[in-house]
Amino acid sequence: MSKSTIKKILIANRGEIALRIIRACKELDIKSVAIFSTADVDGLWVKKADECYPIIDEDQIKVYLDYERIITIAKRAECDAIHPGYGFLSESSEFAQAVIDAGLIFIGPKPHHVKLFGDKIESKKAMREVGVPVLPGNDEAIEDAKIGAKLAVGVGYPVIIKAAYGGGGRGMRIVHNPKDFEKEFDAAYKEALRFFGNGEMFIEKYMINTRHIEVQIIADKYGNVLHLSERDCSIQRRHQKVIEIAPSPLLNNEVRKDLYRVSTKAMFRLGYESVGTVEFLVDDDDNFFFMEMNTRIQVEHTITEIISGIDLLQRMIEIAAGDKLLYLQEEIGFRGYAIEFRINAEDASRDFAPHPGKITKFILPGGPGVRVDTAAFTDYEIPPYYDSMIGKLIVWALDWEGAVKKARRALDEFVVVGVPTNIPLHKQIIKDEDFISAHLKTDFLDKKLDTFNLEAVDATAHEDEKMEEINLLIETIEKNSINVH
Repeated sequence: MSKSTIKKILIANRGEIALRIIRACKELDIKSVAIFSTADVDGLWVKKADECYPIIDEDQIKVYLDYERIITIAKRAECDAIHPGYGFLSESSEFAQAVIDAGLIFIGPKPHHVKLFGDKIESKKAMREVGVPVLPGNDEAIEDAKIGAKLAVGVGYPVIIKAAYGGGGRGMRIVHNPKDFEKEFDAAYKEALRFFGNGEMFIEKYMINTRHIEVQIIADKYGNVLHLSERDCSIQRRHQKVIEIAPSPLLNNEVRKDLYRVSTKAMFRLGYESVGTVEFLVDDDDNFFFMEMNTRIQVEHTITEIISGIDLLQRMIEIAAGDKLLYLQEEIGFRGYAIEFRINAEDASRDFAPHPGKITKFILPGGPGVRVDTAAFTDYEIPPYYDSMIGKLIVWALDWEGAVKKARRALDEFVVVGVPTNIPLHKQIIKDEDFISAHLKTDFLDKKLDTFNLEAVDATAHEDEKMEEINLLIETIEKNSINVH
């Protein structure tokens, strides 16, 4: 990469993804600039960045959404580029364009691609035109429940109501019965309006017994488009991913090749640049349908990096700087299985409600094949304003059985005291026979959650018992004057 192109990057984000970008910058000899809210003054990424700037606002979320102030700081700090991370402004075409208009480099796709794929209806049309199968549904955004009810009959129940603009499981409802449609539509509309500022909805056929498979794409400015295998994101709760796996353990190889082919072909024909993720549903008959395209780095990019050996953040920066991809498709190999567990500070006894608070003990797992991406630490105070995810545990092994065993060991080593987490949920999932045999579907947790024991066990209890045993042994040795060699 030409060092004269990008010398300093402002990171328009927070938490573990901000820290992850800082690390990529350091390895590329690029200076990093962090921004932070007053709630994030003790953030680890703030300490690790080369420079940091506060944005003062009573609204602690608005700090990371105020792109005019963010761009002003970037120019004042003499940055060449801005990286949006994920969430916040990462899927705002207005932000992407404003960065470019300010004479800076936006580390991501072209603004018109961000806009296209941010519109779930227009993106479906575009993908259909380039030969990608899409789910049956309406092609126009609607805001009227009665119109939606008529469309749902044509699509055929069950249907899923989705926000036309947005994601992350917000503004989404599954409807199995026509009598429930208008009530669920109104609920989804209000939620979409609250989270995305736009209540427009669309209707799709809801596929039962499916797998959620996504293909990682990376493309440069010169028409080179590669895939970096796929991820299985079927284990979800309320349409939000809980565990991700790369590659999908039981995916038919012919289907896998077809997914790679249609994804790379579509991105080539659309002239896409940067990293991106094409997401599909795959049914029991191995039919697959396009759901959406994410024009940003994904939370689960880690497992793709593990099986491919390719640093996606570094390549993303290099592409934005104008560099060609370093390799051909046939030069990329994929090895073993990687699993990512999202570690959230949430209370299972209160329907997994987010649980901010102070972490009084934080011990990370380690050893071969274990990676943890986190910005948390002992005595870290989790703010109440942001996402509940405090870290990601990633494990890797040469085969699926080994990856599951490594996950079990790593989760047992992961100690978080002071706030409840979803680690007990992960421990239950990896003991489940369907998970062990890799029979994963999007309704996995819907069917099994009530059967899991999610009571958290005191992570330090065993350590205290062990210390008592050790102290007793020392006393015995001293009392009997036993020499131990």
